[in-house]
Amino acid sequence: MTSSHLFNSNLAAISGPLIDTHAHLDDRRLSDDLPEVLVRAREAGVVAVVAVGVSSESSVRTLELSHNNMMVFAAVGIHPNHVAEAEPGDWDRVVELARERLPKLVAIGETGLDRYWKKTAFADQEAAFDRHLELARELDLPVIIHCRDCMKDIVDRLVSRPKPIRGILHSFTGTWDEARTLLDFGLHISFAGQATFANKNLDTLRDAATRVPLDRILVETDSPYLAPHPFRGQSNEPARVAVTAARIAELRGMQPADFNQSTTANARNLFRLDDFMKF
Repeated sequence: MTSSHLFNSNLAAISGPLIDTHAHLDDRRLSDDLPEVLVRAREAGVVAVVAVGVSSESSVRTLELSHNNMMVFAAVGIHPNHVAEAEPGDWDRVVELARERLPKLVAIGETGLDRYWKKTAFADQEAAFDRHLELARELDLPVIIHCRDCMKDIVDRLVSRPKPIRGILHSFTGTWDEARTLLDFGLHISFAGQATFANKNLDTLRDAATRVPLDRILVETDSPYLAPHPFRGQSNEPARVAVTAARIAELRGMQPADFNQSTTANARNLFRLDDFMKF
């Protein structure tokens, strides 16, 4: 058994079942070795992964992955940084996929807003975000929201929408006050590998991770991005959600198994995964 397998097995032994609520499994860094990626995930205690689309083509691929892998579920959408490159008909294709309610399609997204990258005009991002929000509400599916350097803009888009808003602010890096506003909208808050980084400027993120109510917190990898410490700088994968979960459990003063039981129940309920598999 390799050292990575031993590491995964040890995590599974102390942590129990987990759900990675956000991974880009169609990325070549994962898809080229997906069978082994999913084996390592299972060894780490992961029972389900939500594969998240970022374009029309990516959304089709995530659905194909969900059809071919029992533990994989799919979200369809166009990432704000991909809106500018979308071809005519791409959004219609996403809508068609969503309205078909294909087996194992469990969310709309990734959508949201991004002021860090300048790949899409901000007004176009806002219009696309609104379309995703409307589609998710129409179909009663959770929406997966991306936010980078624009929390106020996200709040401004959400404040006038009907409540509750069923969905996730994924890879959250904000403050407790920002998290509380999002919770008031009805959203869940999901934490990724940044919670494990040593950066002092992430202390406010860690503070928020200790204060989000236990029935509204989720964990994710955002793989192949944001690998947690001690893997930072490497390509991330779903198995490593156990590392992030263990760190947040420590911050909250909880046993990993108890924390993971809560996050897994939250993901099962939000994505209605019990319709598809037994846990």
